[in-house]
Amino acid sequence: MTSSTEQQAEHLSATTLLRFATAGSVDDGKSTLVGRLLHDSKSVLADQLEAVEHASRSRGQEAPDLALLTDGLRAEREQGITIDVAYRYFATPRRRFILADTPGHVQYTRNMVTGASTAELTVILVDARNGVVEQTRRHAAIAALLRVPHVVLAVNKMDLVDYRESVFAAIAEEFTAYASELGVPEITAIPISALAGDNVVDPSATMDWYGGPTVLEHLETVPVSHDLATCHARFPVQYVIRPQTAEHPDYRGYAGQIAAGTFRVGESVTVLPSGRTSTIAGIDLLGEPVDVAWTPQSVTLLLEDDIDVSRGDLIVPSHDAPATSQDVEATVCHVADTPLTVGARVLLKHTTRTVKAIVKEIPSRLTLDDLSQHPAPGRLVANDIGRVRVRTAEPLALDSYADSRRTGSFLLIDPADGTTLAAGMAGESFATAEAAAVQDGEGDEGWDF
Repeated sequence: MTSSTEQQAEHLSATTLLRFATAGSVDDGKSTLVGRLLHDSKSVLADQLEAVEHASRSRGQEAPDLALLTDGLRAEREQGITIDVAYRYFATPRRRFILADTPGHVQYTRNMVTGASTAELTVILVDARNGVVEQTRRHAAIAALLRVPHVVLAVNKMDLVDYRESVFAAIAEEFTAYASELGVPEITAIPISALAGDNVVDPSATMDWYGGPTVLEHLETVPVSHDLATCHARFPVQYVIRPQTAEHPDYRGYAGQIAAGTFRVGESVTVLPSGRTSTIAGIDLLGEPVDVAWTPQSVTLLLEDDIDVSRGDLIVPSHDAPATSQDVEATVCHVADTPLTVGARVLLKHTTRTVKAIVKEIPSRLTLDDLSQHPAPGRLVANDIGRVRVRTAEPLALDSYADSRRTGSFLLIDPADGTTLAAGMAGESFATAEAAAVQDGEGDEGWDF
């Protein structure tokens, strides 16, 4: 078993996947950077490049506009801006990538939150001529809110400031100071010209004063913690397997994807929210028994005791079980056109569990421009980010989002039509925020639990 586990670990490390997002103000060159990254890393098919060249000629451009590789919507091409999140997959011999090219407009904040919510790295572009602007600070705040572990500051259009080191250094110093105050753990600044290709895939011949990695080199080498061995182990049950066949008359397994951490045969576990305990008798991975499994593997756990476990339950190590509660305090980004109001009856989806809930209070709305809090707004509209207090019909085992992005996040859903209303992050907003006092909400009519 041990040799098999070691082989799996070696294979995993050799084929790691990095999810990253791009962000920045309008016309900072996000889509051009992504297009250059795809083009220079030989990740563009010949027919795709031909289509871009044809579209560029039809717009009167002599050189191909690489931004068209990601700006796929007609409205995006006509306006020359990014509206929706564009996802692209590419790979190099060292790593596989899923990138999300997110919009820069203020009114598309919810799109950036969507694209960056699963990212392990965010590339924030800055126009070297304009420096750090309001939208730059807004995107740094969103990256901090979403606890993105790695942020790259790409100072673009260096060719338009004569590749001056002093310009890059001043922008890098200002941004690093601001992002560090927000609690961003790692910031890497890289001077680039997406249009000319400087320091995107190949090192720049005109910026010999810069000795750091190119954008692609950094993407290929930044540490990606897929093992998450130090994280709280969490296993949301997605499906109960009971074949009841002659070959497996007593088989009862609990299938799902490990959200975080590692599980081992013989480990004592607790099933939440019931609190029942048992021991892992076996782990099946792709139909084969293994001694250990880790995130993000999809496995089936077998327990020694025949206890009541169903979809939505959370299996955790007994020595590291989170507290369950019906009161959830969180930061949410409102993504629906319908406002979220105090007293709204919603569904709360956490991992594989969905429960009824009531919005008890909306204590504040966050202004990303200056990180000020507007108290008691009463409602949140599309693109708003605010604090909410929610009461659920059944206990939930939420981790703090700071501890686990997978089990500390949730969705608020309209029970009438299934529309996603808001994306939530349990616990404090920023890593530097002080612990807030928990206040009990008052009763509401209707779903009073």
